[in-house]
Amino acid sequence: MKTNTSDLTPVRNDTTARVVLVEDKAGVRDSWMKLINSLPGFSCVSSCSSGEDALRLIPSLAPDIVLMDIFLPRMSGIECTGRLKLLLPKTQILILTGVEDDELVFMALEAGADGYLLKRTKPEDLRAAMMNVMGGGAPMTSEIARLVVESFRKAARSAKPAVRLSAREEEVLILLSKGYSNKEIASQLSIGVETISSHLKHIYKKLHVRSRAEAVARYMTDKA
Repeated sequence: MKTNTSDLTPVRNDTTARVVLVEDKAGVRDSWMKLINSLPGFSCVSSCSSGEDALRLIPSLAPDIVLMDIFLPRMSGIECTGRLKLLLPKTQILILTGVEDDELVFMALEAGADGYLLKRTKPEDLRAAMMNVMGGGAPMTSEIARLVVESFRKAARSAKPAVRLSAREEEVLILLSKGYSNKEIASQLSIGVETISSHLKHIYKKLHVRSRAEAVARYMTDKA
């Protein structure tokens, strides 16, 4: 199925964040495009009805954000996310789904998703999530965050090896759990953003996680 060229929407100005929507249902796609375009600071520059269309179109657009449905025909949104991340590592990918499933959450995060939202997310929360992810955050609706935390708690009950973080790494993780971006953490600690990235790599390795969201969930679990 070819991408509907009528779904293309011109960018409003240079400061507008460019968003591409990947959703197979036409009615839902139109509704979400209108919603995105109604949010200050965001413009839905295109939409795709399948993962195959997304891989053909999105790399040339290089948008700031991709809103990705999980349940797509043929290629899943999770597979599409993994492939897009290889092509566009700086593009932020937010998963949109109507299903609360902890296995799907972790599969999406492992594929490279930067956040995970339910489709019933309110417009103001969607805008906040997109602003958050562009600032280096890992937004998740509360229901999804709860699934992630519970998953770590189950793992912790069966085996909870001691993790030794340095004092600085502990400070970075605490600020990370409060939703601060890398830039904001660097400002708070009066160190460079590159140093923060280095600390995060060490934290991920020590905690055996792959993303900011997993690191925060592990921290919350250990403190519970």
